Amino acid sequence: MKFRIDWSGRSHSYSDKEIETVVQIMESSDTLTQGQHLQNFEAKIKNFIGVNHAFGLTSAASALELIALMCDIKKGEEVIIPSHTYCASAIPFGRVGAKIVWADIDPNTFVISPDDIIKKITEKTKVLVVVHLYGLACEMDKISKICSEKNIILVEDCAQAFGAKFKNKRLGSYGDFACFSFHSQKNITTLGEGGCLVVKSKEKAKLVPGLRHNGHAPYPSREFYWKPAMGNVDLDIPGIWPYNFSMTEVQAALGESLIDRVDILNNFRRDRAKVFIDAMSEFPELVFQQTPHKEHNSYHLLPAFYNGTKYRTNNDDFINIMAKTYSIKCIVQYYPLNRYPLFVKMGFGEANCPNADHFFDNMISFPFHHWMEDKEFQYLIQSTKSALNELRGN
Repeated sequence: MKFRIDWSGRSHSYSDKEIETVVQIMESSDTLTQGQHLQNFEAKIKNFIGVNHAFGLTSAASALELIALMCDIKKGEEVIIPSHTYCASAIPFGRVGAKIVWADIDPNTFVISPDDIIKKITEKTKVLVVVHLYGLACEMDKISKICSEKNIILVEDCAQAFGAKFKNKRLGSYGDFACFSFHSQKNITTLGEGGCLVVKSKEKAKLVPGLRHNGHAPYPSREFYWKPAMGNVDLDIPGIWPYNFSMTEVQAALGESLIDRVDILNNFRRDRAKVFIDAMSEFPELVFQQTPHKEHNSYHLLPAFYNGTKYRTNNDDFINIMAKTYSIKCIVQYYPLNRYPLFVKMGFGEANCPNADHFFDNMISFPFHHWMEDKEFQYLIQSTKSALNELRGN
């Protein structure tokens, strides 16, 4: 089916400067991986987020793989993760043998509920993963206090929230670990893939260069640069094999350039989201994320809860009208992870997350790519209003 407004797999376009940066690296860089541009990118991210240790990687998922290793989870120890998130938030912790405990979301924000976190904590809880889903910050003051009091490792999954803040601090600066994504659909993208790992502990940060690059490590001492070999490989964590999650120089240089306009891109999304949400004020059946402060939300996506009970309609009815009548592709996202065959088969099919289930079963995600033209955005607004009126029987 061909759509007038499709669900785009690409979040934004590139500026002439960003394109020139990529071409320059292709033409003249001495190495295309593990070079000076990666170091520059990491330095710029540290400054931007306000942290001491940041590492460019292939994806947020690869960052989570390394985080799961560095959490040193023992058999029987529990990791609390929201059931309403992307699967990569949970898979690495299942891989290292953690018992996954699903947490519910807040019905007003659609992100993890601090109250439910408290209910899910036991004496075996080792790690809490909070996900700033759709770009909205979780309640990090409450959550940080919980983790501090209970001695729980705090992991921030900021894959969808690069640049957003909570109370004047960038997301990613609260946790013991944090990850970011520069995937094709994210607010900035380093040519389709890419990610970043933030580590609070200096000692843990020392483990990352080897873990992300096949165990590469310097020799303790050597008389000649060519002996005993060009490079050494070793273990950073006893008994743990390393990975290869290296970011390319092209990606790093592009990311460095993109950071200069992250706030501009995010503010554009915030302004558009406000226009859209305000335009729907006469339709209370469409409920959007509560955002206490505009900088708390990077509006990576524009989700809403549809309550059509009064009109005996549901989100399927709405999405169907938008597709067939107005040629606009709306979708539903983030199937509760405990419902997936993957997690059911691995023993994590049970969850007590009624808010997450209720939200997913009634949610709508609107196409919201940055490069959508103004006339198409206005068409999206008018079509949404028309569809809602039709469902009301008007």
